[in-house]
Amino acid sequence: MDPQTLTELLDVSVLDRLDRIDDLPADELARSSALRKEGYSAEVTAGLLTQAQLRKDAVKKLGPFADDMLFTRDGLAQATRLPVAAHHARRLLGEGKDSGGDKDTDSSPDAADPPPTIADLGCGIGVDSFAFAGMGAQVTAVDADEVTAAIASFNLRHLTNASVDHARAEDIDTSAFDALWFDPARRTVGKGTKSGSTARIFDPEDFSPSLSWVIDKAIAAKAAGVKLGPALDHSLIPDEAEAQWVSHLGEVVEVCLYFGAARQRPGRSALIMGDRTLLVHEDDLPDDDEDGVGEVGHYLLEPDGAIVRAGLVTALCGPLQARRVHPKIAYLTTDVEPTGPATAGVTSYQVTDVLPAKIPSLRKALVSRGIGSVVIKKRGADIVPDQVRRQLKLPAGDKATLVFTRLGDRHVVLLTQPC
Repeated sequence: MDPQTLTELLDVSVLDRLDRIDDLPADELARSSALRKEGYSAEVTAGLLTQAQLRKDAVKKLGPFADDMLFTRDGLAQATRLPVAAHHARRLLGEGKDSGGDKDTDSSPDAADPPPTIADLGCGIGVDSFAFAGMGAQVTAVDADEVTAAIASFNLRHLTNASVDHARAEDIDTSAFDALWFDPARRTVGKGTKSGSTARIFDPEDFSPSLSWVIDKAIAAKAAGVKLGPALDHSLIPDEAEAQWVSHLGEVVEVCLYFGAARQRPGRSALIMGDRTLLVHEDDLPDDDEDGVGEVGHYLLEPDGAIVRAGLVTALCGPLQARRVHPKIAYLTTDVEPTGPATAGVTSYQVTDVLPAKIPSLRKALVSRGIGSVVIKKRGADIVPDQVRRQLKLPAGDKATLVFTRLGDRHVVLLTQPC
């Protein structure tokens, strides 16, 4: 979106039309024609239709707040989900932290103290700033992109303790704030794809600002957090940081590096958020390998992706009385029904059989068991699930989940049912 089109979209009458977009026909072509007949330019018409769709797409992340916001496609893709943003705010503001110090020291803020100040550097469409300000901080949100900064300003317009600057993070005096939040841009600037999105950047030094600059500032801050993509290489984690991978409702959404007062424990951790919450830390890793690695039990356990990304799979072995199916594969197995808090970190399947991995033999085994519809999962197996499904050509029958994996040197298929 160019600045001129955004200026037109921010007109009160145009925003009102966006709020009433469902008055138009459901078909997008008919909607476009109707808006043009109402006198809107082609650019504004396209902008209205895009914003209407992005508001629908944003509900998954932002709930009902999406209906009162504006977006860019890339901004929404990188935006934090609201429950996760609230977690960020609690970390930066120090809520729930175990001080580990003198119990007689009262570290809670006095009512007369000024609110803590937070700089949100790379604020995007403003979701994290929304959470910071909503929890009482005085927030300065900063973004280098003119359109994105203007959209963040619109989205934060109801919060008097939040302001937005169109500026580069590198030009901000970070020493003036109690806490810093970084969300460096991880997409290219320029022409996007047909869907309107731009390409991901994989070299951290090409982020904007670069990861090395961000980490230097974060280490020097009183408290800081750095939001990054969950594929972050562990070798890039500074010794001064806690790296926390987060999944929300079963989807791995980020890894955050916390520094200073925002760091609770150094090292790697995984936070599972959803119907149940689970926190796993590298301190929970066992000193020795578990017994029976490679022996499949009655249940197969698929660890949450945040736990896998954080390299903490074996931390679940003790609580779940489980073992790995292979030393290098992130599946666990157990002979006892999984129970307890640690089950929030796994998806459980009952193993009904171990089948051959070759397609002809596998098909024969499935047909003989009346299996006609399969969900295919894999770890440690070089297959394409859709291709395998087509090759099996199963007749109608019962449903099952097939897990292509390895037991020792053997490639096998575990026939399972979700628990």
